[in-house]
Amino acid sequence: MVYILGGWQSDFATVWSRRGMDLSDAFGEVLHSGLAATALDPQEIDTGHVGNFTAELFAGQGLLGGFFGQVEPALDGLPTSRHEAACASGSVAVLAATAEIEAGRYDLACVVGIEQMRNVPGQTAAEHLAAAIWRDHEYQDATFVWPRAFSDLAEEYDQRYGLDYAHLMRISEINFANARRNPNAQTRGYSFAPEAFTADDEANPVIEGRTRKMDCGQVTDGAAVIFLASPKCAAEYAAKRGIPIERLARISGWGHRTAPIGYAGKVAASAGQRYVFPQVRRAIEDARARAGVADLGQIDMVETHDCFAATEYMAIDHLGITEPGEAWKAIEEGVIDRGGSLPVNPSGGLIGAGHPVGATGVRMLLDSFKQVTDQAGDYQVDGAKRAQTLNIGGSTTTTVSFIVEQAA
Repeated sequence: MVYILGGWQSDFATVWSRRGMDLSDAFGEVLHSGLAATALDPQEIDTGHVGNFTAELFAGQGLLGGFFGQVEPALDGLPTSRHEAACASGSVAVLAATAEIEAGRYDLACVVGIEQMRNVPGQTAAEHLAAAIWRDHEYQDATFVWPRAFSDLAEEYDQRYGLDYAHLMRISEINFANARRNPNAQTRGYSFAPEAFTADDEANPVIEGRTRKMDCGQVTDGAAVIFLASPKCAAEYAAKRGIPIERLARISGWGHRTAPIGYAGKVAASAGQRYVFPQVRRAIEDARARAGVADLGQIDMVETHDCFAATEYMAIDHLGITEPGEAWKAIEEGVIDRGGSLPVNPSGGLIGAGHPVGATGVRMLLDSFKQVTDQAGDYQVDGAKRAQTLNIGGSTTTTVSFIVEQAA
């Protein structure tokens, strides 16, 4: 059992280069702000983990574990490591930290997810992010690789089940609306005309194939940190601060699956199966099985990977909210709305809150912690006690899912 003591998230609307910040400055800000938010001393940390995808490409910087001791002298000597799994990098860093705690090596882990992405032109950013495709084998004719890849996913759903673009736009509309309640969301101040959520080529231009502007998650500078603790450490933390253990949260289940890197092979292999991406479904089921969650009714809210609206559309049926191909029912019936029976992305998700790639998985865990401990403020889901995350790297090459619940 691993507990979440809390953490901190940067303002995803901030462009670090405009503030004169580099990656180490942002690392120092998130680490020290996280320590302050949890009332922890740096000397209490036993191990450090970093989730990051492409710092070498965006910032020319590797060896990010060295930033712990660089920005905080008390952490000189801390054992650290950096983890990469494209957009699931943050969740893989969390998995490594939880494994160390469960193995009894350490009692308190600090996990930082971080990515700088807005310091280069948009086309350059797209080329850097394309490192997670099967290079020299797929999408060589695409200007923007990931909009093209998830255009193919929308096409696959249309061919298998039929797809109405209005349902994808309703997903985006919900996530942008949720983001307006989140003080750290990149798009909290955005406003849109109704035509933006249609197939209007002027208000919502095509990016690649079936993917339009409003389908897309954001390009973001951002960082998030969480502190993970063993049961013994969590009990001591709560007692020392005079707070009930119930004020904390715990990770009660996890799922982690990896599929081949190429998109077309994954989809071809699932022909005739219930799910387009069987490994995504298995990761979700693994997390629930480990947490002892027998059915979807035991989940109160979801933070899922909506790098594009089509990704969330896929997630809805893979999570079991609907039967395969019937995600449109949950959208039309308001199930996934903030006030629905199973709210999805109350934070705003990647479309609304922002998507600093290496930070996303950590941010999902932090938002889940806030929700199940009733600390999410204006985007709190009433009565949320158990959350599920779904974090995807590449074209569902790496999938990680966690169950987060109120500590007992």
